[in-house]
This record gives sequence, structure tokens and C-alpha cells, in this order.
Amino acid sequence: MNLIEAPSPNFDFRVAPPKMIVLHYTGMQTGEAALARLRDPDAKVSAHYMVEEDGRVFRLVPEERRAWHAGKSFWRGTRDVNSASIGVEIVNPGHEFGYRAFPDAQVAAVIELLADIRSRWRIEDVDIVGHADVAPERKEDPGELFPWKRLAESGHGLWVEAPPAPGEPLKPGDDGTGVFALQAGFTRLGYDSPPSGQFDEATAAIVRAFQRHWRQSRVDGIADGESRAQLIALLRRIG
Repeated sequence: MNLIEAPSPNFDFRVAPPKMIVLHYTGMQTGEAALARLRDPDAKVSAHYMVEEDGRVFRLVPEERRAWHAGKSFWRGTRDVNSASIGVEIVNPGHEFGYRAFPDAQVAAVIELLADIRSRWRIEDVDIVGHADVAPERKEDPGELFPWKRLAESGHGLWVEAPPAPGEPLKPGDDGTGVFALQAGFTRLGYDSPPSGQFDEATAAIVRAFQRHWRQSRVDGIADGESRAQLIALLRRIG
């Protein structure tokens, strides 16, 4: 790949090879501002790469080092996601500053970057996730406009389409075996969702994160039939 070197001082050492990729949006008004922050030693944040809207790709931190992009997070049993992942920031103003679709050139560059990263590390499709997936109560990015389906069709990440499951939607305040099964399914997929049978705010946050990734036409924290069917189909896919 044609990478633009833009070293950041914000990193430390890994203790194991990376096994996941976490995609973010920058959530700032310009790419220039985001790049400056990712390289600011006082900000104490970074990523391995940043992808501009025009498709330029900046390399900030070597993949062999631990960048500081995920914060408090969890995925498939890993609580120190920074130590286990490669972080990719994708320039977009985000929900705070005018969230918009990701340009084709940018998405193509992300796909090429993912292929390049995966040529060096063993990273499963289920472990290509968004910041919202690993920190659902804190983060929304890269959000419901990010083309996860296009990535999966290019060979990176998971995507399924399934007919809606029967039954009433599950929502905050509900309890019982249906909620327990939903939480168990999210846990098996990778979320931090210990089954309790109580549809609490943490569960609603996970449903919203799941919807931003796999049920993008509806992001409301209610586990409707289509959301539950998507979850079941994903679990069957990963086996």
C-alpha cells in the first residue's frame, strides 16, 4: 500500500500478536484536526492507521506496538482490547459534527488496508469490529452508515441476512428466558453480556451497537424480530 508516514508518540509495547481489528470514526470536524490529535503526546490517544475521505492512508503506530484507541473495552473474552488489536481511524465528523456516508474512495482504501493487515496477522472475520462493539455503553462509531456489508462482500468481517424471528420485541424492562437467551447469544458472539434475564440499560446499549453493525436501518435498542434473527444467523455462521 501507498502509506503516508505520520508517526505518533502515543504507544507502548504489546505482550502478544494482534488478533482483532477495531474500526473507528474520528468524530472531529476535519481530518487534519484528527491527525493532529492522534499525534499529540498530551492527548494520549492514537491508532495504527488513519484513512482520509479521499482514500489517503496515514501510518501512525507500527503494528507491532500497542496503540491507544479502544479505551475500556471488551470483545470475545479480551478486556485489554488495545493489547490485542490494530486500530483504524476513519475520517468522518461523526454523530456530533454532522455524521455522513463514507465516500467510495475511503471505503476502498479501508478494504485494501484490511487485506494488507491480514496478510501479516491471523485475524478472524468475527474479530473485525467497530468501536461501538467493544465499548457499547460509551461509543457509537463507526456507526450505522458504515458499509459493513461491503467489507464482508470483499472478504473482511461478517454479514448475514435472515428473515425476522417470530415473537414480540424484547425491550428495556423486560425479563425472563427470552432476555436470558438474547444475552447469552450476545455473549457467544463476543459482547460483554453476562446473562441475567433482565433487559437493563447495558443490554440496550449492546442491542444498539449490534444494530449499528448488523441491523442498520433500526438503531433503537429494542431487539425486534429482525435483530434477533440476525444474531441467530451470525451465531450459526461462526459455529
